[in-house]
Amino acid sequence: MPTSFTVVPVEAQGEERQRDGQQREEEDEGDERDRGTGDGIARESSPFINCAELGRRSMYEGKNMALFEEEMDSNPMVSSLLNKLANYTNLTQGVVEHEADEDSKRKEVKGPQMGTFIGVYLPCLQNILGVILFLRLTWIVGTAGVLESFIIVFMCCACTMLTAISMSAIATNGVVPAGGSYYMISRSLGPEFGGAVGLCFYLGTTFAGAMYILGTIEILLTYISPSAAIFKVADAGEETEAMLNNMRVYGTCIVILMAIVVFVGVKYVNKLALVFLACVILSIIAIYAGVIKTAFDPPDFPICLLGNRTLSKRSFDVCAKFTESNNETKTTPLWLLFCDSSLLNATCDEYFSLNNVTEIQGIPGITSGVLTDNLWSAYSEKGSIVEKKDQPSIAGSEESKMGGLPYVFTDIMTYFTMLVGIYFPSVTGIMAGSNRSGDLKDAQKSIPTGTILAISTTSFIYLSCIVLFGACIEGVILRDKFGEAVNGNLVVGTLAWPSPWVIVIGSFFSTCGAGLQSLTGAPRLLQAIARDGIVPFIQIFGHGKANGEPTWALLLTVGICEIGILIASLDSVAPILSMFFLMCYMFVNLACAVQTLLRTPNWRPRFKYYHWTLSFVGMSLCLALMFICSWYYALIAMLIAGCIYKYIEYRGAEKEWGDGIRGLSLNAARYALLRVEDGPPHTKNWRPQLLVLLNLDNEQLVKHPRLLSFTSQLKAGKGLTIVGSVLQGIYLDKCTETHKAEENVKALMGVEKTKGFCQIVVSPNFRDGISYLIQSAGLGGMKHNTVLMAWPQSWKQAENRFSWKNFVDTVRETTSAQQALLVAKNIDLFPTNQERFTEGNIDVWWIVHDGGMLMLLPFLLRQHKVWRKCKMRIFTVAQMDDNSIQMKKDLQMFLYHLRLNAQVEVVEMFENDISAFTYEKTLMMEQRSQMLKQMQLSKNEREREAQLIHDKNTASRSAPAVEASVAAAVPEKVQMTWTKEKFVAEKHKNKDSNVSGFKDIFNMKPNQSNVRRMHTAVKLNGVVLNKSQHAQLVLLNMPGPPKNRKGDENYMEFLEVLTEGLDRVLLVRGSGREVITIYS
Repeated sequence: MPTSFTVVPVEAQGEERQRDGQQREEEDEGDERDRGTGDGIARESSPFINCAELGRRSMYEGKNMALFEEEMDSNPMVSSLLNKLANYTNLTQGVVEHEADEDSKRKEVKGPQMGTFIGVYLPCLQNILGVILFLRLTWIVGTAGVLESFIIVFMCCACTMLTAISMSAIATNGVVPAGGSYYMISRSLGPEFGGAVGLCFYLGTTFAGAMYILGTIEILLTYISPSAAIFKVADAGEETEAMLNNMRVYGTCIVILMAIVVFVGVKYVNKLALVFLACVILSIIAIYAGVIKTAFDPPDFPICLLGNRTLSKRSFDVCAKFTESNNETKTTPLWLLFCDSSLLNATCDEYFSLNNVTEIQGIPGITSGVLTDNLWSAYSEKGSIVEKKDQPSIAGSEESKMGGLPYVFTDIMTYFTMLVGIYFPSVTGIMAGSNRSGDLKDAQKSIPTGTILAISTTSFIYLSCIVLFGACIEGVILRDKFGEAVNGNLVVGTLAWPSPWVIVIGSFFSTCGAGLQSLTGAPRLLQAIARDGIVPFIQIFGHGKANGEPTWALLLTVGICEIGILIASLDSVAPILSMFFLMCYMFVNLACAVQTLLRTPNWRPRFKYYHWTLSFVGMSLCLALMFICSWYYALIAMLIAGCIYKYIEYRGAEKEWGDGIRGLSLNAARYALLRVEDGPPHTKNWRPQLLVLLNLDNEQLVKHPRLLSFTSQLKAGKGLTIVGSVLQGIYLDKCTETHKAEENVKALMGVEKTKGFCQIVVSPNFRDGISYLIQSAGLGGMKHNTVLMAWPQSWKQAENRFSWKNFVDTVRETTSAQQALLVAKNIDLFPTNQERFTEGNIDVWWIVHDGGMLMLLPFLLRQHKVWRKCKMRIFTVAQMDDNSIQMKKDLQMFLYHLRLNAQVEVVEMFENDISAFTYEKTLMMEQRSQMLKQMQLSKNEREREAQLIHDKNTASRSAPAVEASVAAAVPEKVQMTWTKEKFVAEKHKNKDSNVSGFKDIFNMKPNQSNVRRMHTAVKLNGVVLNKSQHAQLVLLNMPGPPKNRKGDENYMEFLEVLTEGLDRVLLVRGSGREVITIYS
């Protein structure tokens, strides 16, 4: 055995084999198997991910296993296998650019050491808890009420919990490299779904970054430093527009700043992750501490009400119309906001005059019983005033609500489904643990435990916060989104202890950190998709810096993030990313359900607490939430995913990842095949299921590509098509040629858009190979019922003396197998798929009834663009005793019931005597056959003899005397109805001119049966030429071969004479069963 090996790249293997011979070929093939070429990613092609190449010398040491020496090139010893598994390491995706660098650096990487708490639980906690909790949860509780808010949060948390269960099953079914949900979905559902959902998850992560940045700016400009606003409010009612413009300017600056940070020092972002997490945890602890404090010492945050309307305290300090000082009544700044002067007799707003100003506590405390007031929803229109229920109020005119009065207004219209869309992003982030699978000590244990614990913890926090907010805070404060009634404080901050600034600062750093992490994670996800190569137009984003940092992907991410920034409203961006995350979670559940139901042998997850019904419920819940949040956003997201899916499918995703969709297709195909009866279908369901027999040349290329063009035109992608060919020889010797032929045929099928299957058979002789295909092609009920082949043009040539035998035997075999046969003559003259016939006819010559095949084929052809503008004509032949007028009426009625539009014509053929030309043609045919059988000539002599006979035939055909006889055989005027007098006159007319020539021409009598057949062929050919010489296509009944095999060569001559002079002919031989019906 060889002791030294050279690893040769896949591209160079062909040259290496030529130089080094057979021995090196075996070695290179062994190396190729070790490297793996499944989808271009060596780590996935080998079961030992990232395993170091071990020396192969050890495989062959010792003589104990000499019996298995031949296997060791491809199958390693068990000891070597276990050694590779023991040395397994895993690197986080994106660390290096090339796998060669990966091999060199692998020795320096320490083994993963992160446990469940640090590696999964805390990252999930940090990603789930975020901006919505601090900025919007109190507003959701106040608007939807405690009960409906509880329902919203419970639905969303149930969705993520069910998704986490499905994700845990997938993540523990083998090693999951970095890539998270994208890797799991693509490897479970295939490249099409993987690419579509992966890009949707990328868009969701990118818009999440935009949402976090918008949250950061909202905290900065609303609660930390309102004076930092660039756009100031000039007139009343412009607050919202000014805020949006400030968001756009500051957001653009911050996203650029964050992109620079990520580009320069991503490692510092990861190191600061714990700091950002600490901010989140401290803020939540401050909320719970504040709730406990309200039980015995509620904080003092008074709110001012005018009647039942909430007033914004940004413009005044004293909550009163006037004050008493030194026995003098003075008006307050609040008076000036509603009246035209500070005088007591000034003209004031009607509602202001009718109602009193009252002051109540904004945070009455957990023991106050305010929970009962906050149980129910209080949805409102955009621009309506936040009002307190059950507060006395005297209604004024509607104009009192207008203008720049200091009321607290709602900035958007609120309803249940919109709140679901805004809230859902707060439960996303459950994939953080699976994204770090490469850094975990025991990923298959840590991912399920850490993720489910994190979801349970955050679900408890959200659900408890809903109840606590509703029990501690006054309803009008909860509905005050920006805290205007409490001096512009963050509403949840007013509840916190020891100070509102704990929440403000904590939420600010939390949202900053979340935005940075989104801008860090999203480019890596896009890079992973690009490097897989399944979406060609994003492959440029797979490149980056020398250390693997995704530079181009980062630029695209910043650009998409800027779109979210320009939207500028957190409430508008949140539903967008909800769609993309929900779609991703839906397909995670689908992947788990499909794998479980298929019971694929590789589906063996270590996480056992899953069931396909849970995955199905989770998938249904995700789909329902998508349409609950926003039906039009849901449709747009599904349209984007669908377009990406079809694009990947159109471009041909040449990846085989053993995905579940392929398994599902196989199961569905098996189920359908078992359901299809293994017998003839009903006439209404019959369509030609084609076996196309191709001839290949010495280079394994197709001789007649137009045959596949015609197949596409006839089938239009419907039904079964099997393209078969035969190679002569032994399979062991012809293996390479077989693969080459199959590739060539499949390539041509792709060019001609022929949808079907390719089957190449190797047989000791061509004749048996065709027989094998006719007998065995297809599976179960999906077998062909029609054979399509080209007419053997060179059947007369001496070197192809067996081609006509193969053809005739094929005709006999299709008849025995009860299959229809279509023979295309002059196939190279048939149109390509790009040609279009703007006029012309498809002529059908219906001589004998074949089950309706002749009438069905033109109908199918005219469905295709090539033949669509051609008209259909049907000719039938009347015998002497037929009433041709009645035949025409009956045929027209028959076609009417068949729903076929065609012009009908009945042609009468009289029985005249056999012409001299017919006798001469028959005699020449028999002489030629007899001479070739008896004379033992060399190849060249036989060719010359055949050519001489052929030339003599041609000369006799063009002789003037013969032309006269043919002209006599074809009447100048077609008689529509026969009478006895007409028949006798025609018979004697031809008899006189023909009998005198017979004695002079023939010295021997030819076979009378052959003479009669030739007579029919000549007569019918003349009639067809007269009517259909310029037709675009002529369909003819194909007569059967003689029962006596000695006349096979004569049979070929009959068919040649029958179709002589026609450009495109399709000979049709039915299967013996009805294929068309008048019934519905």
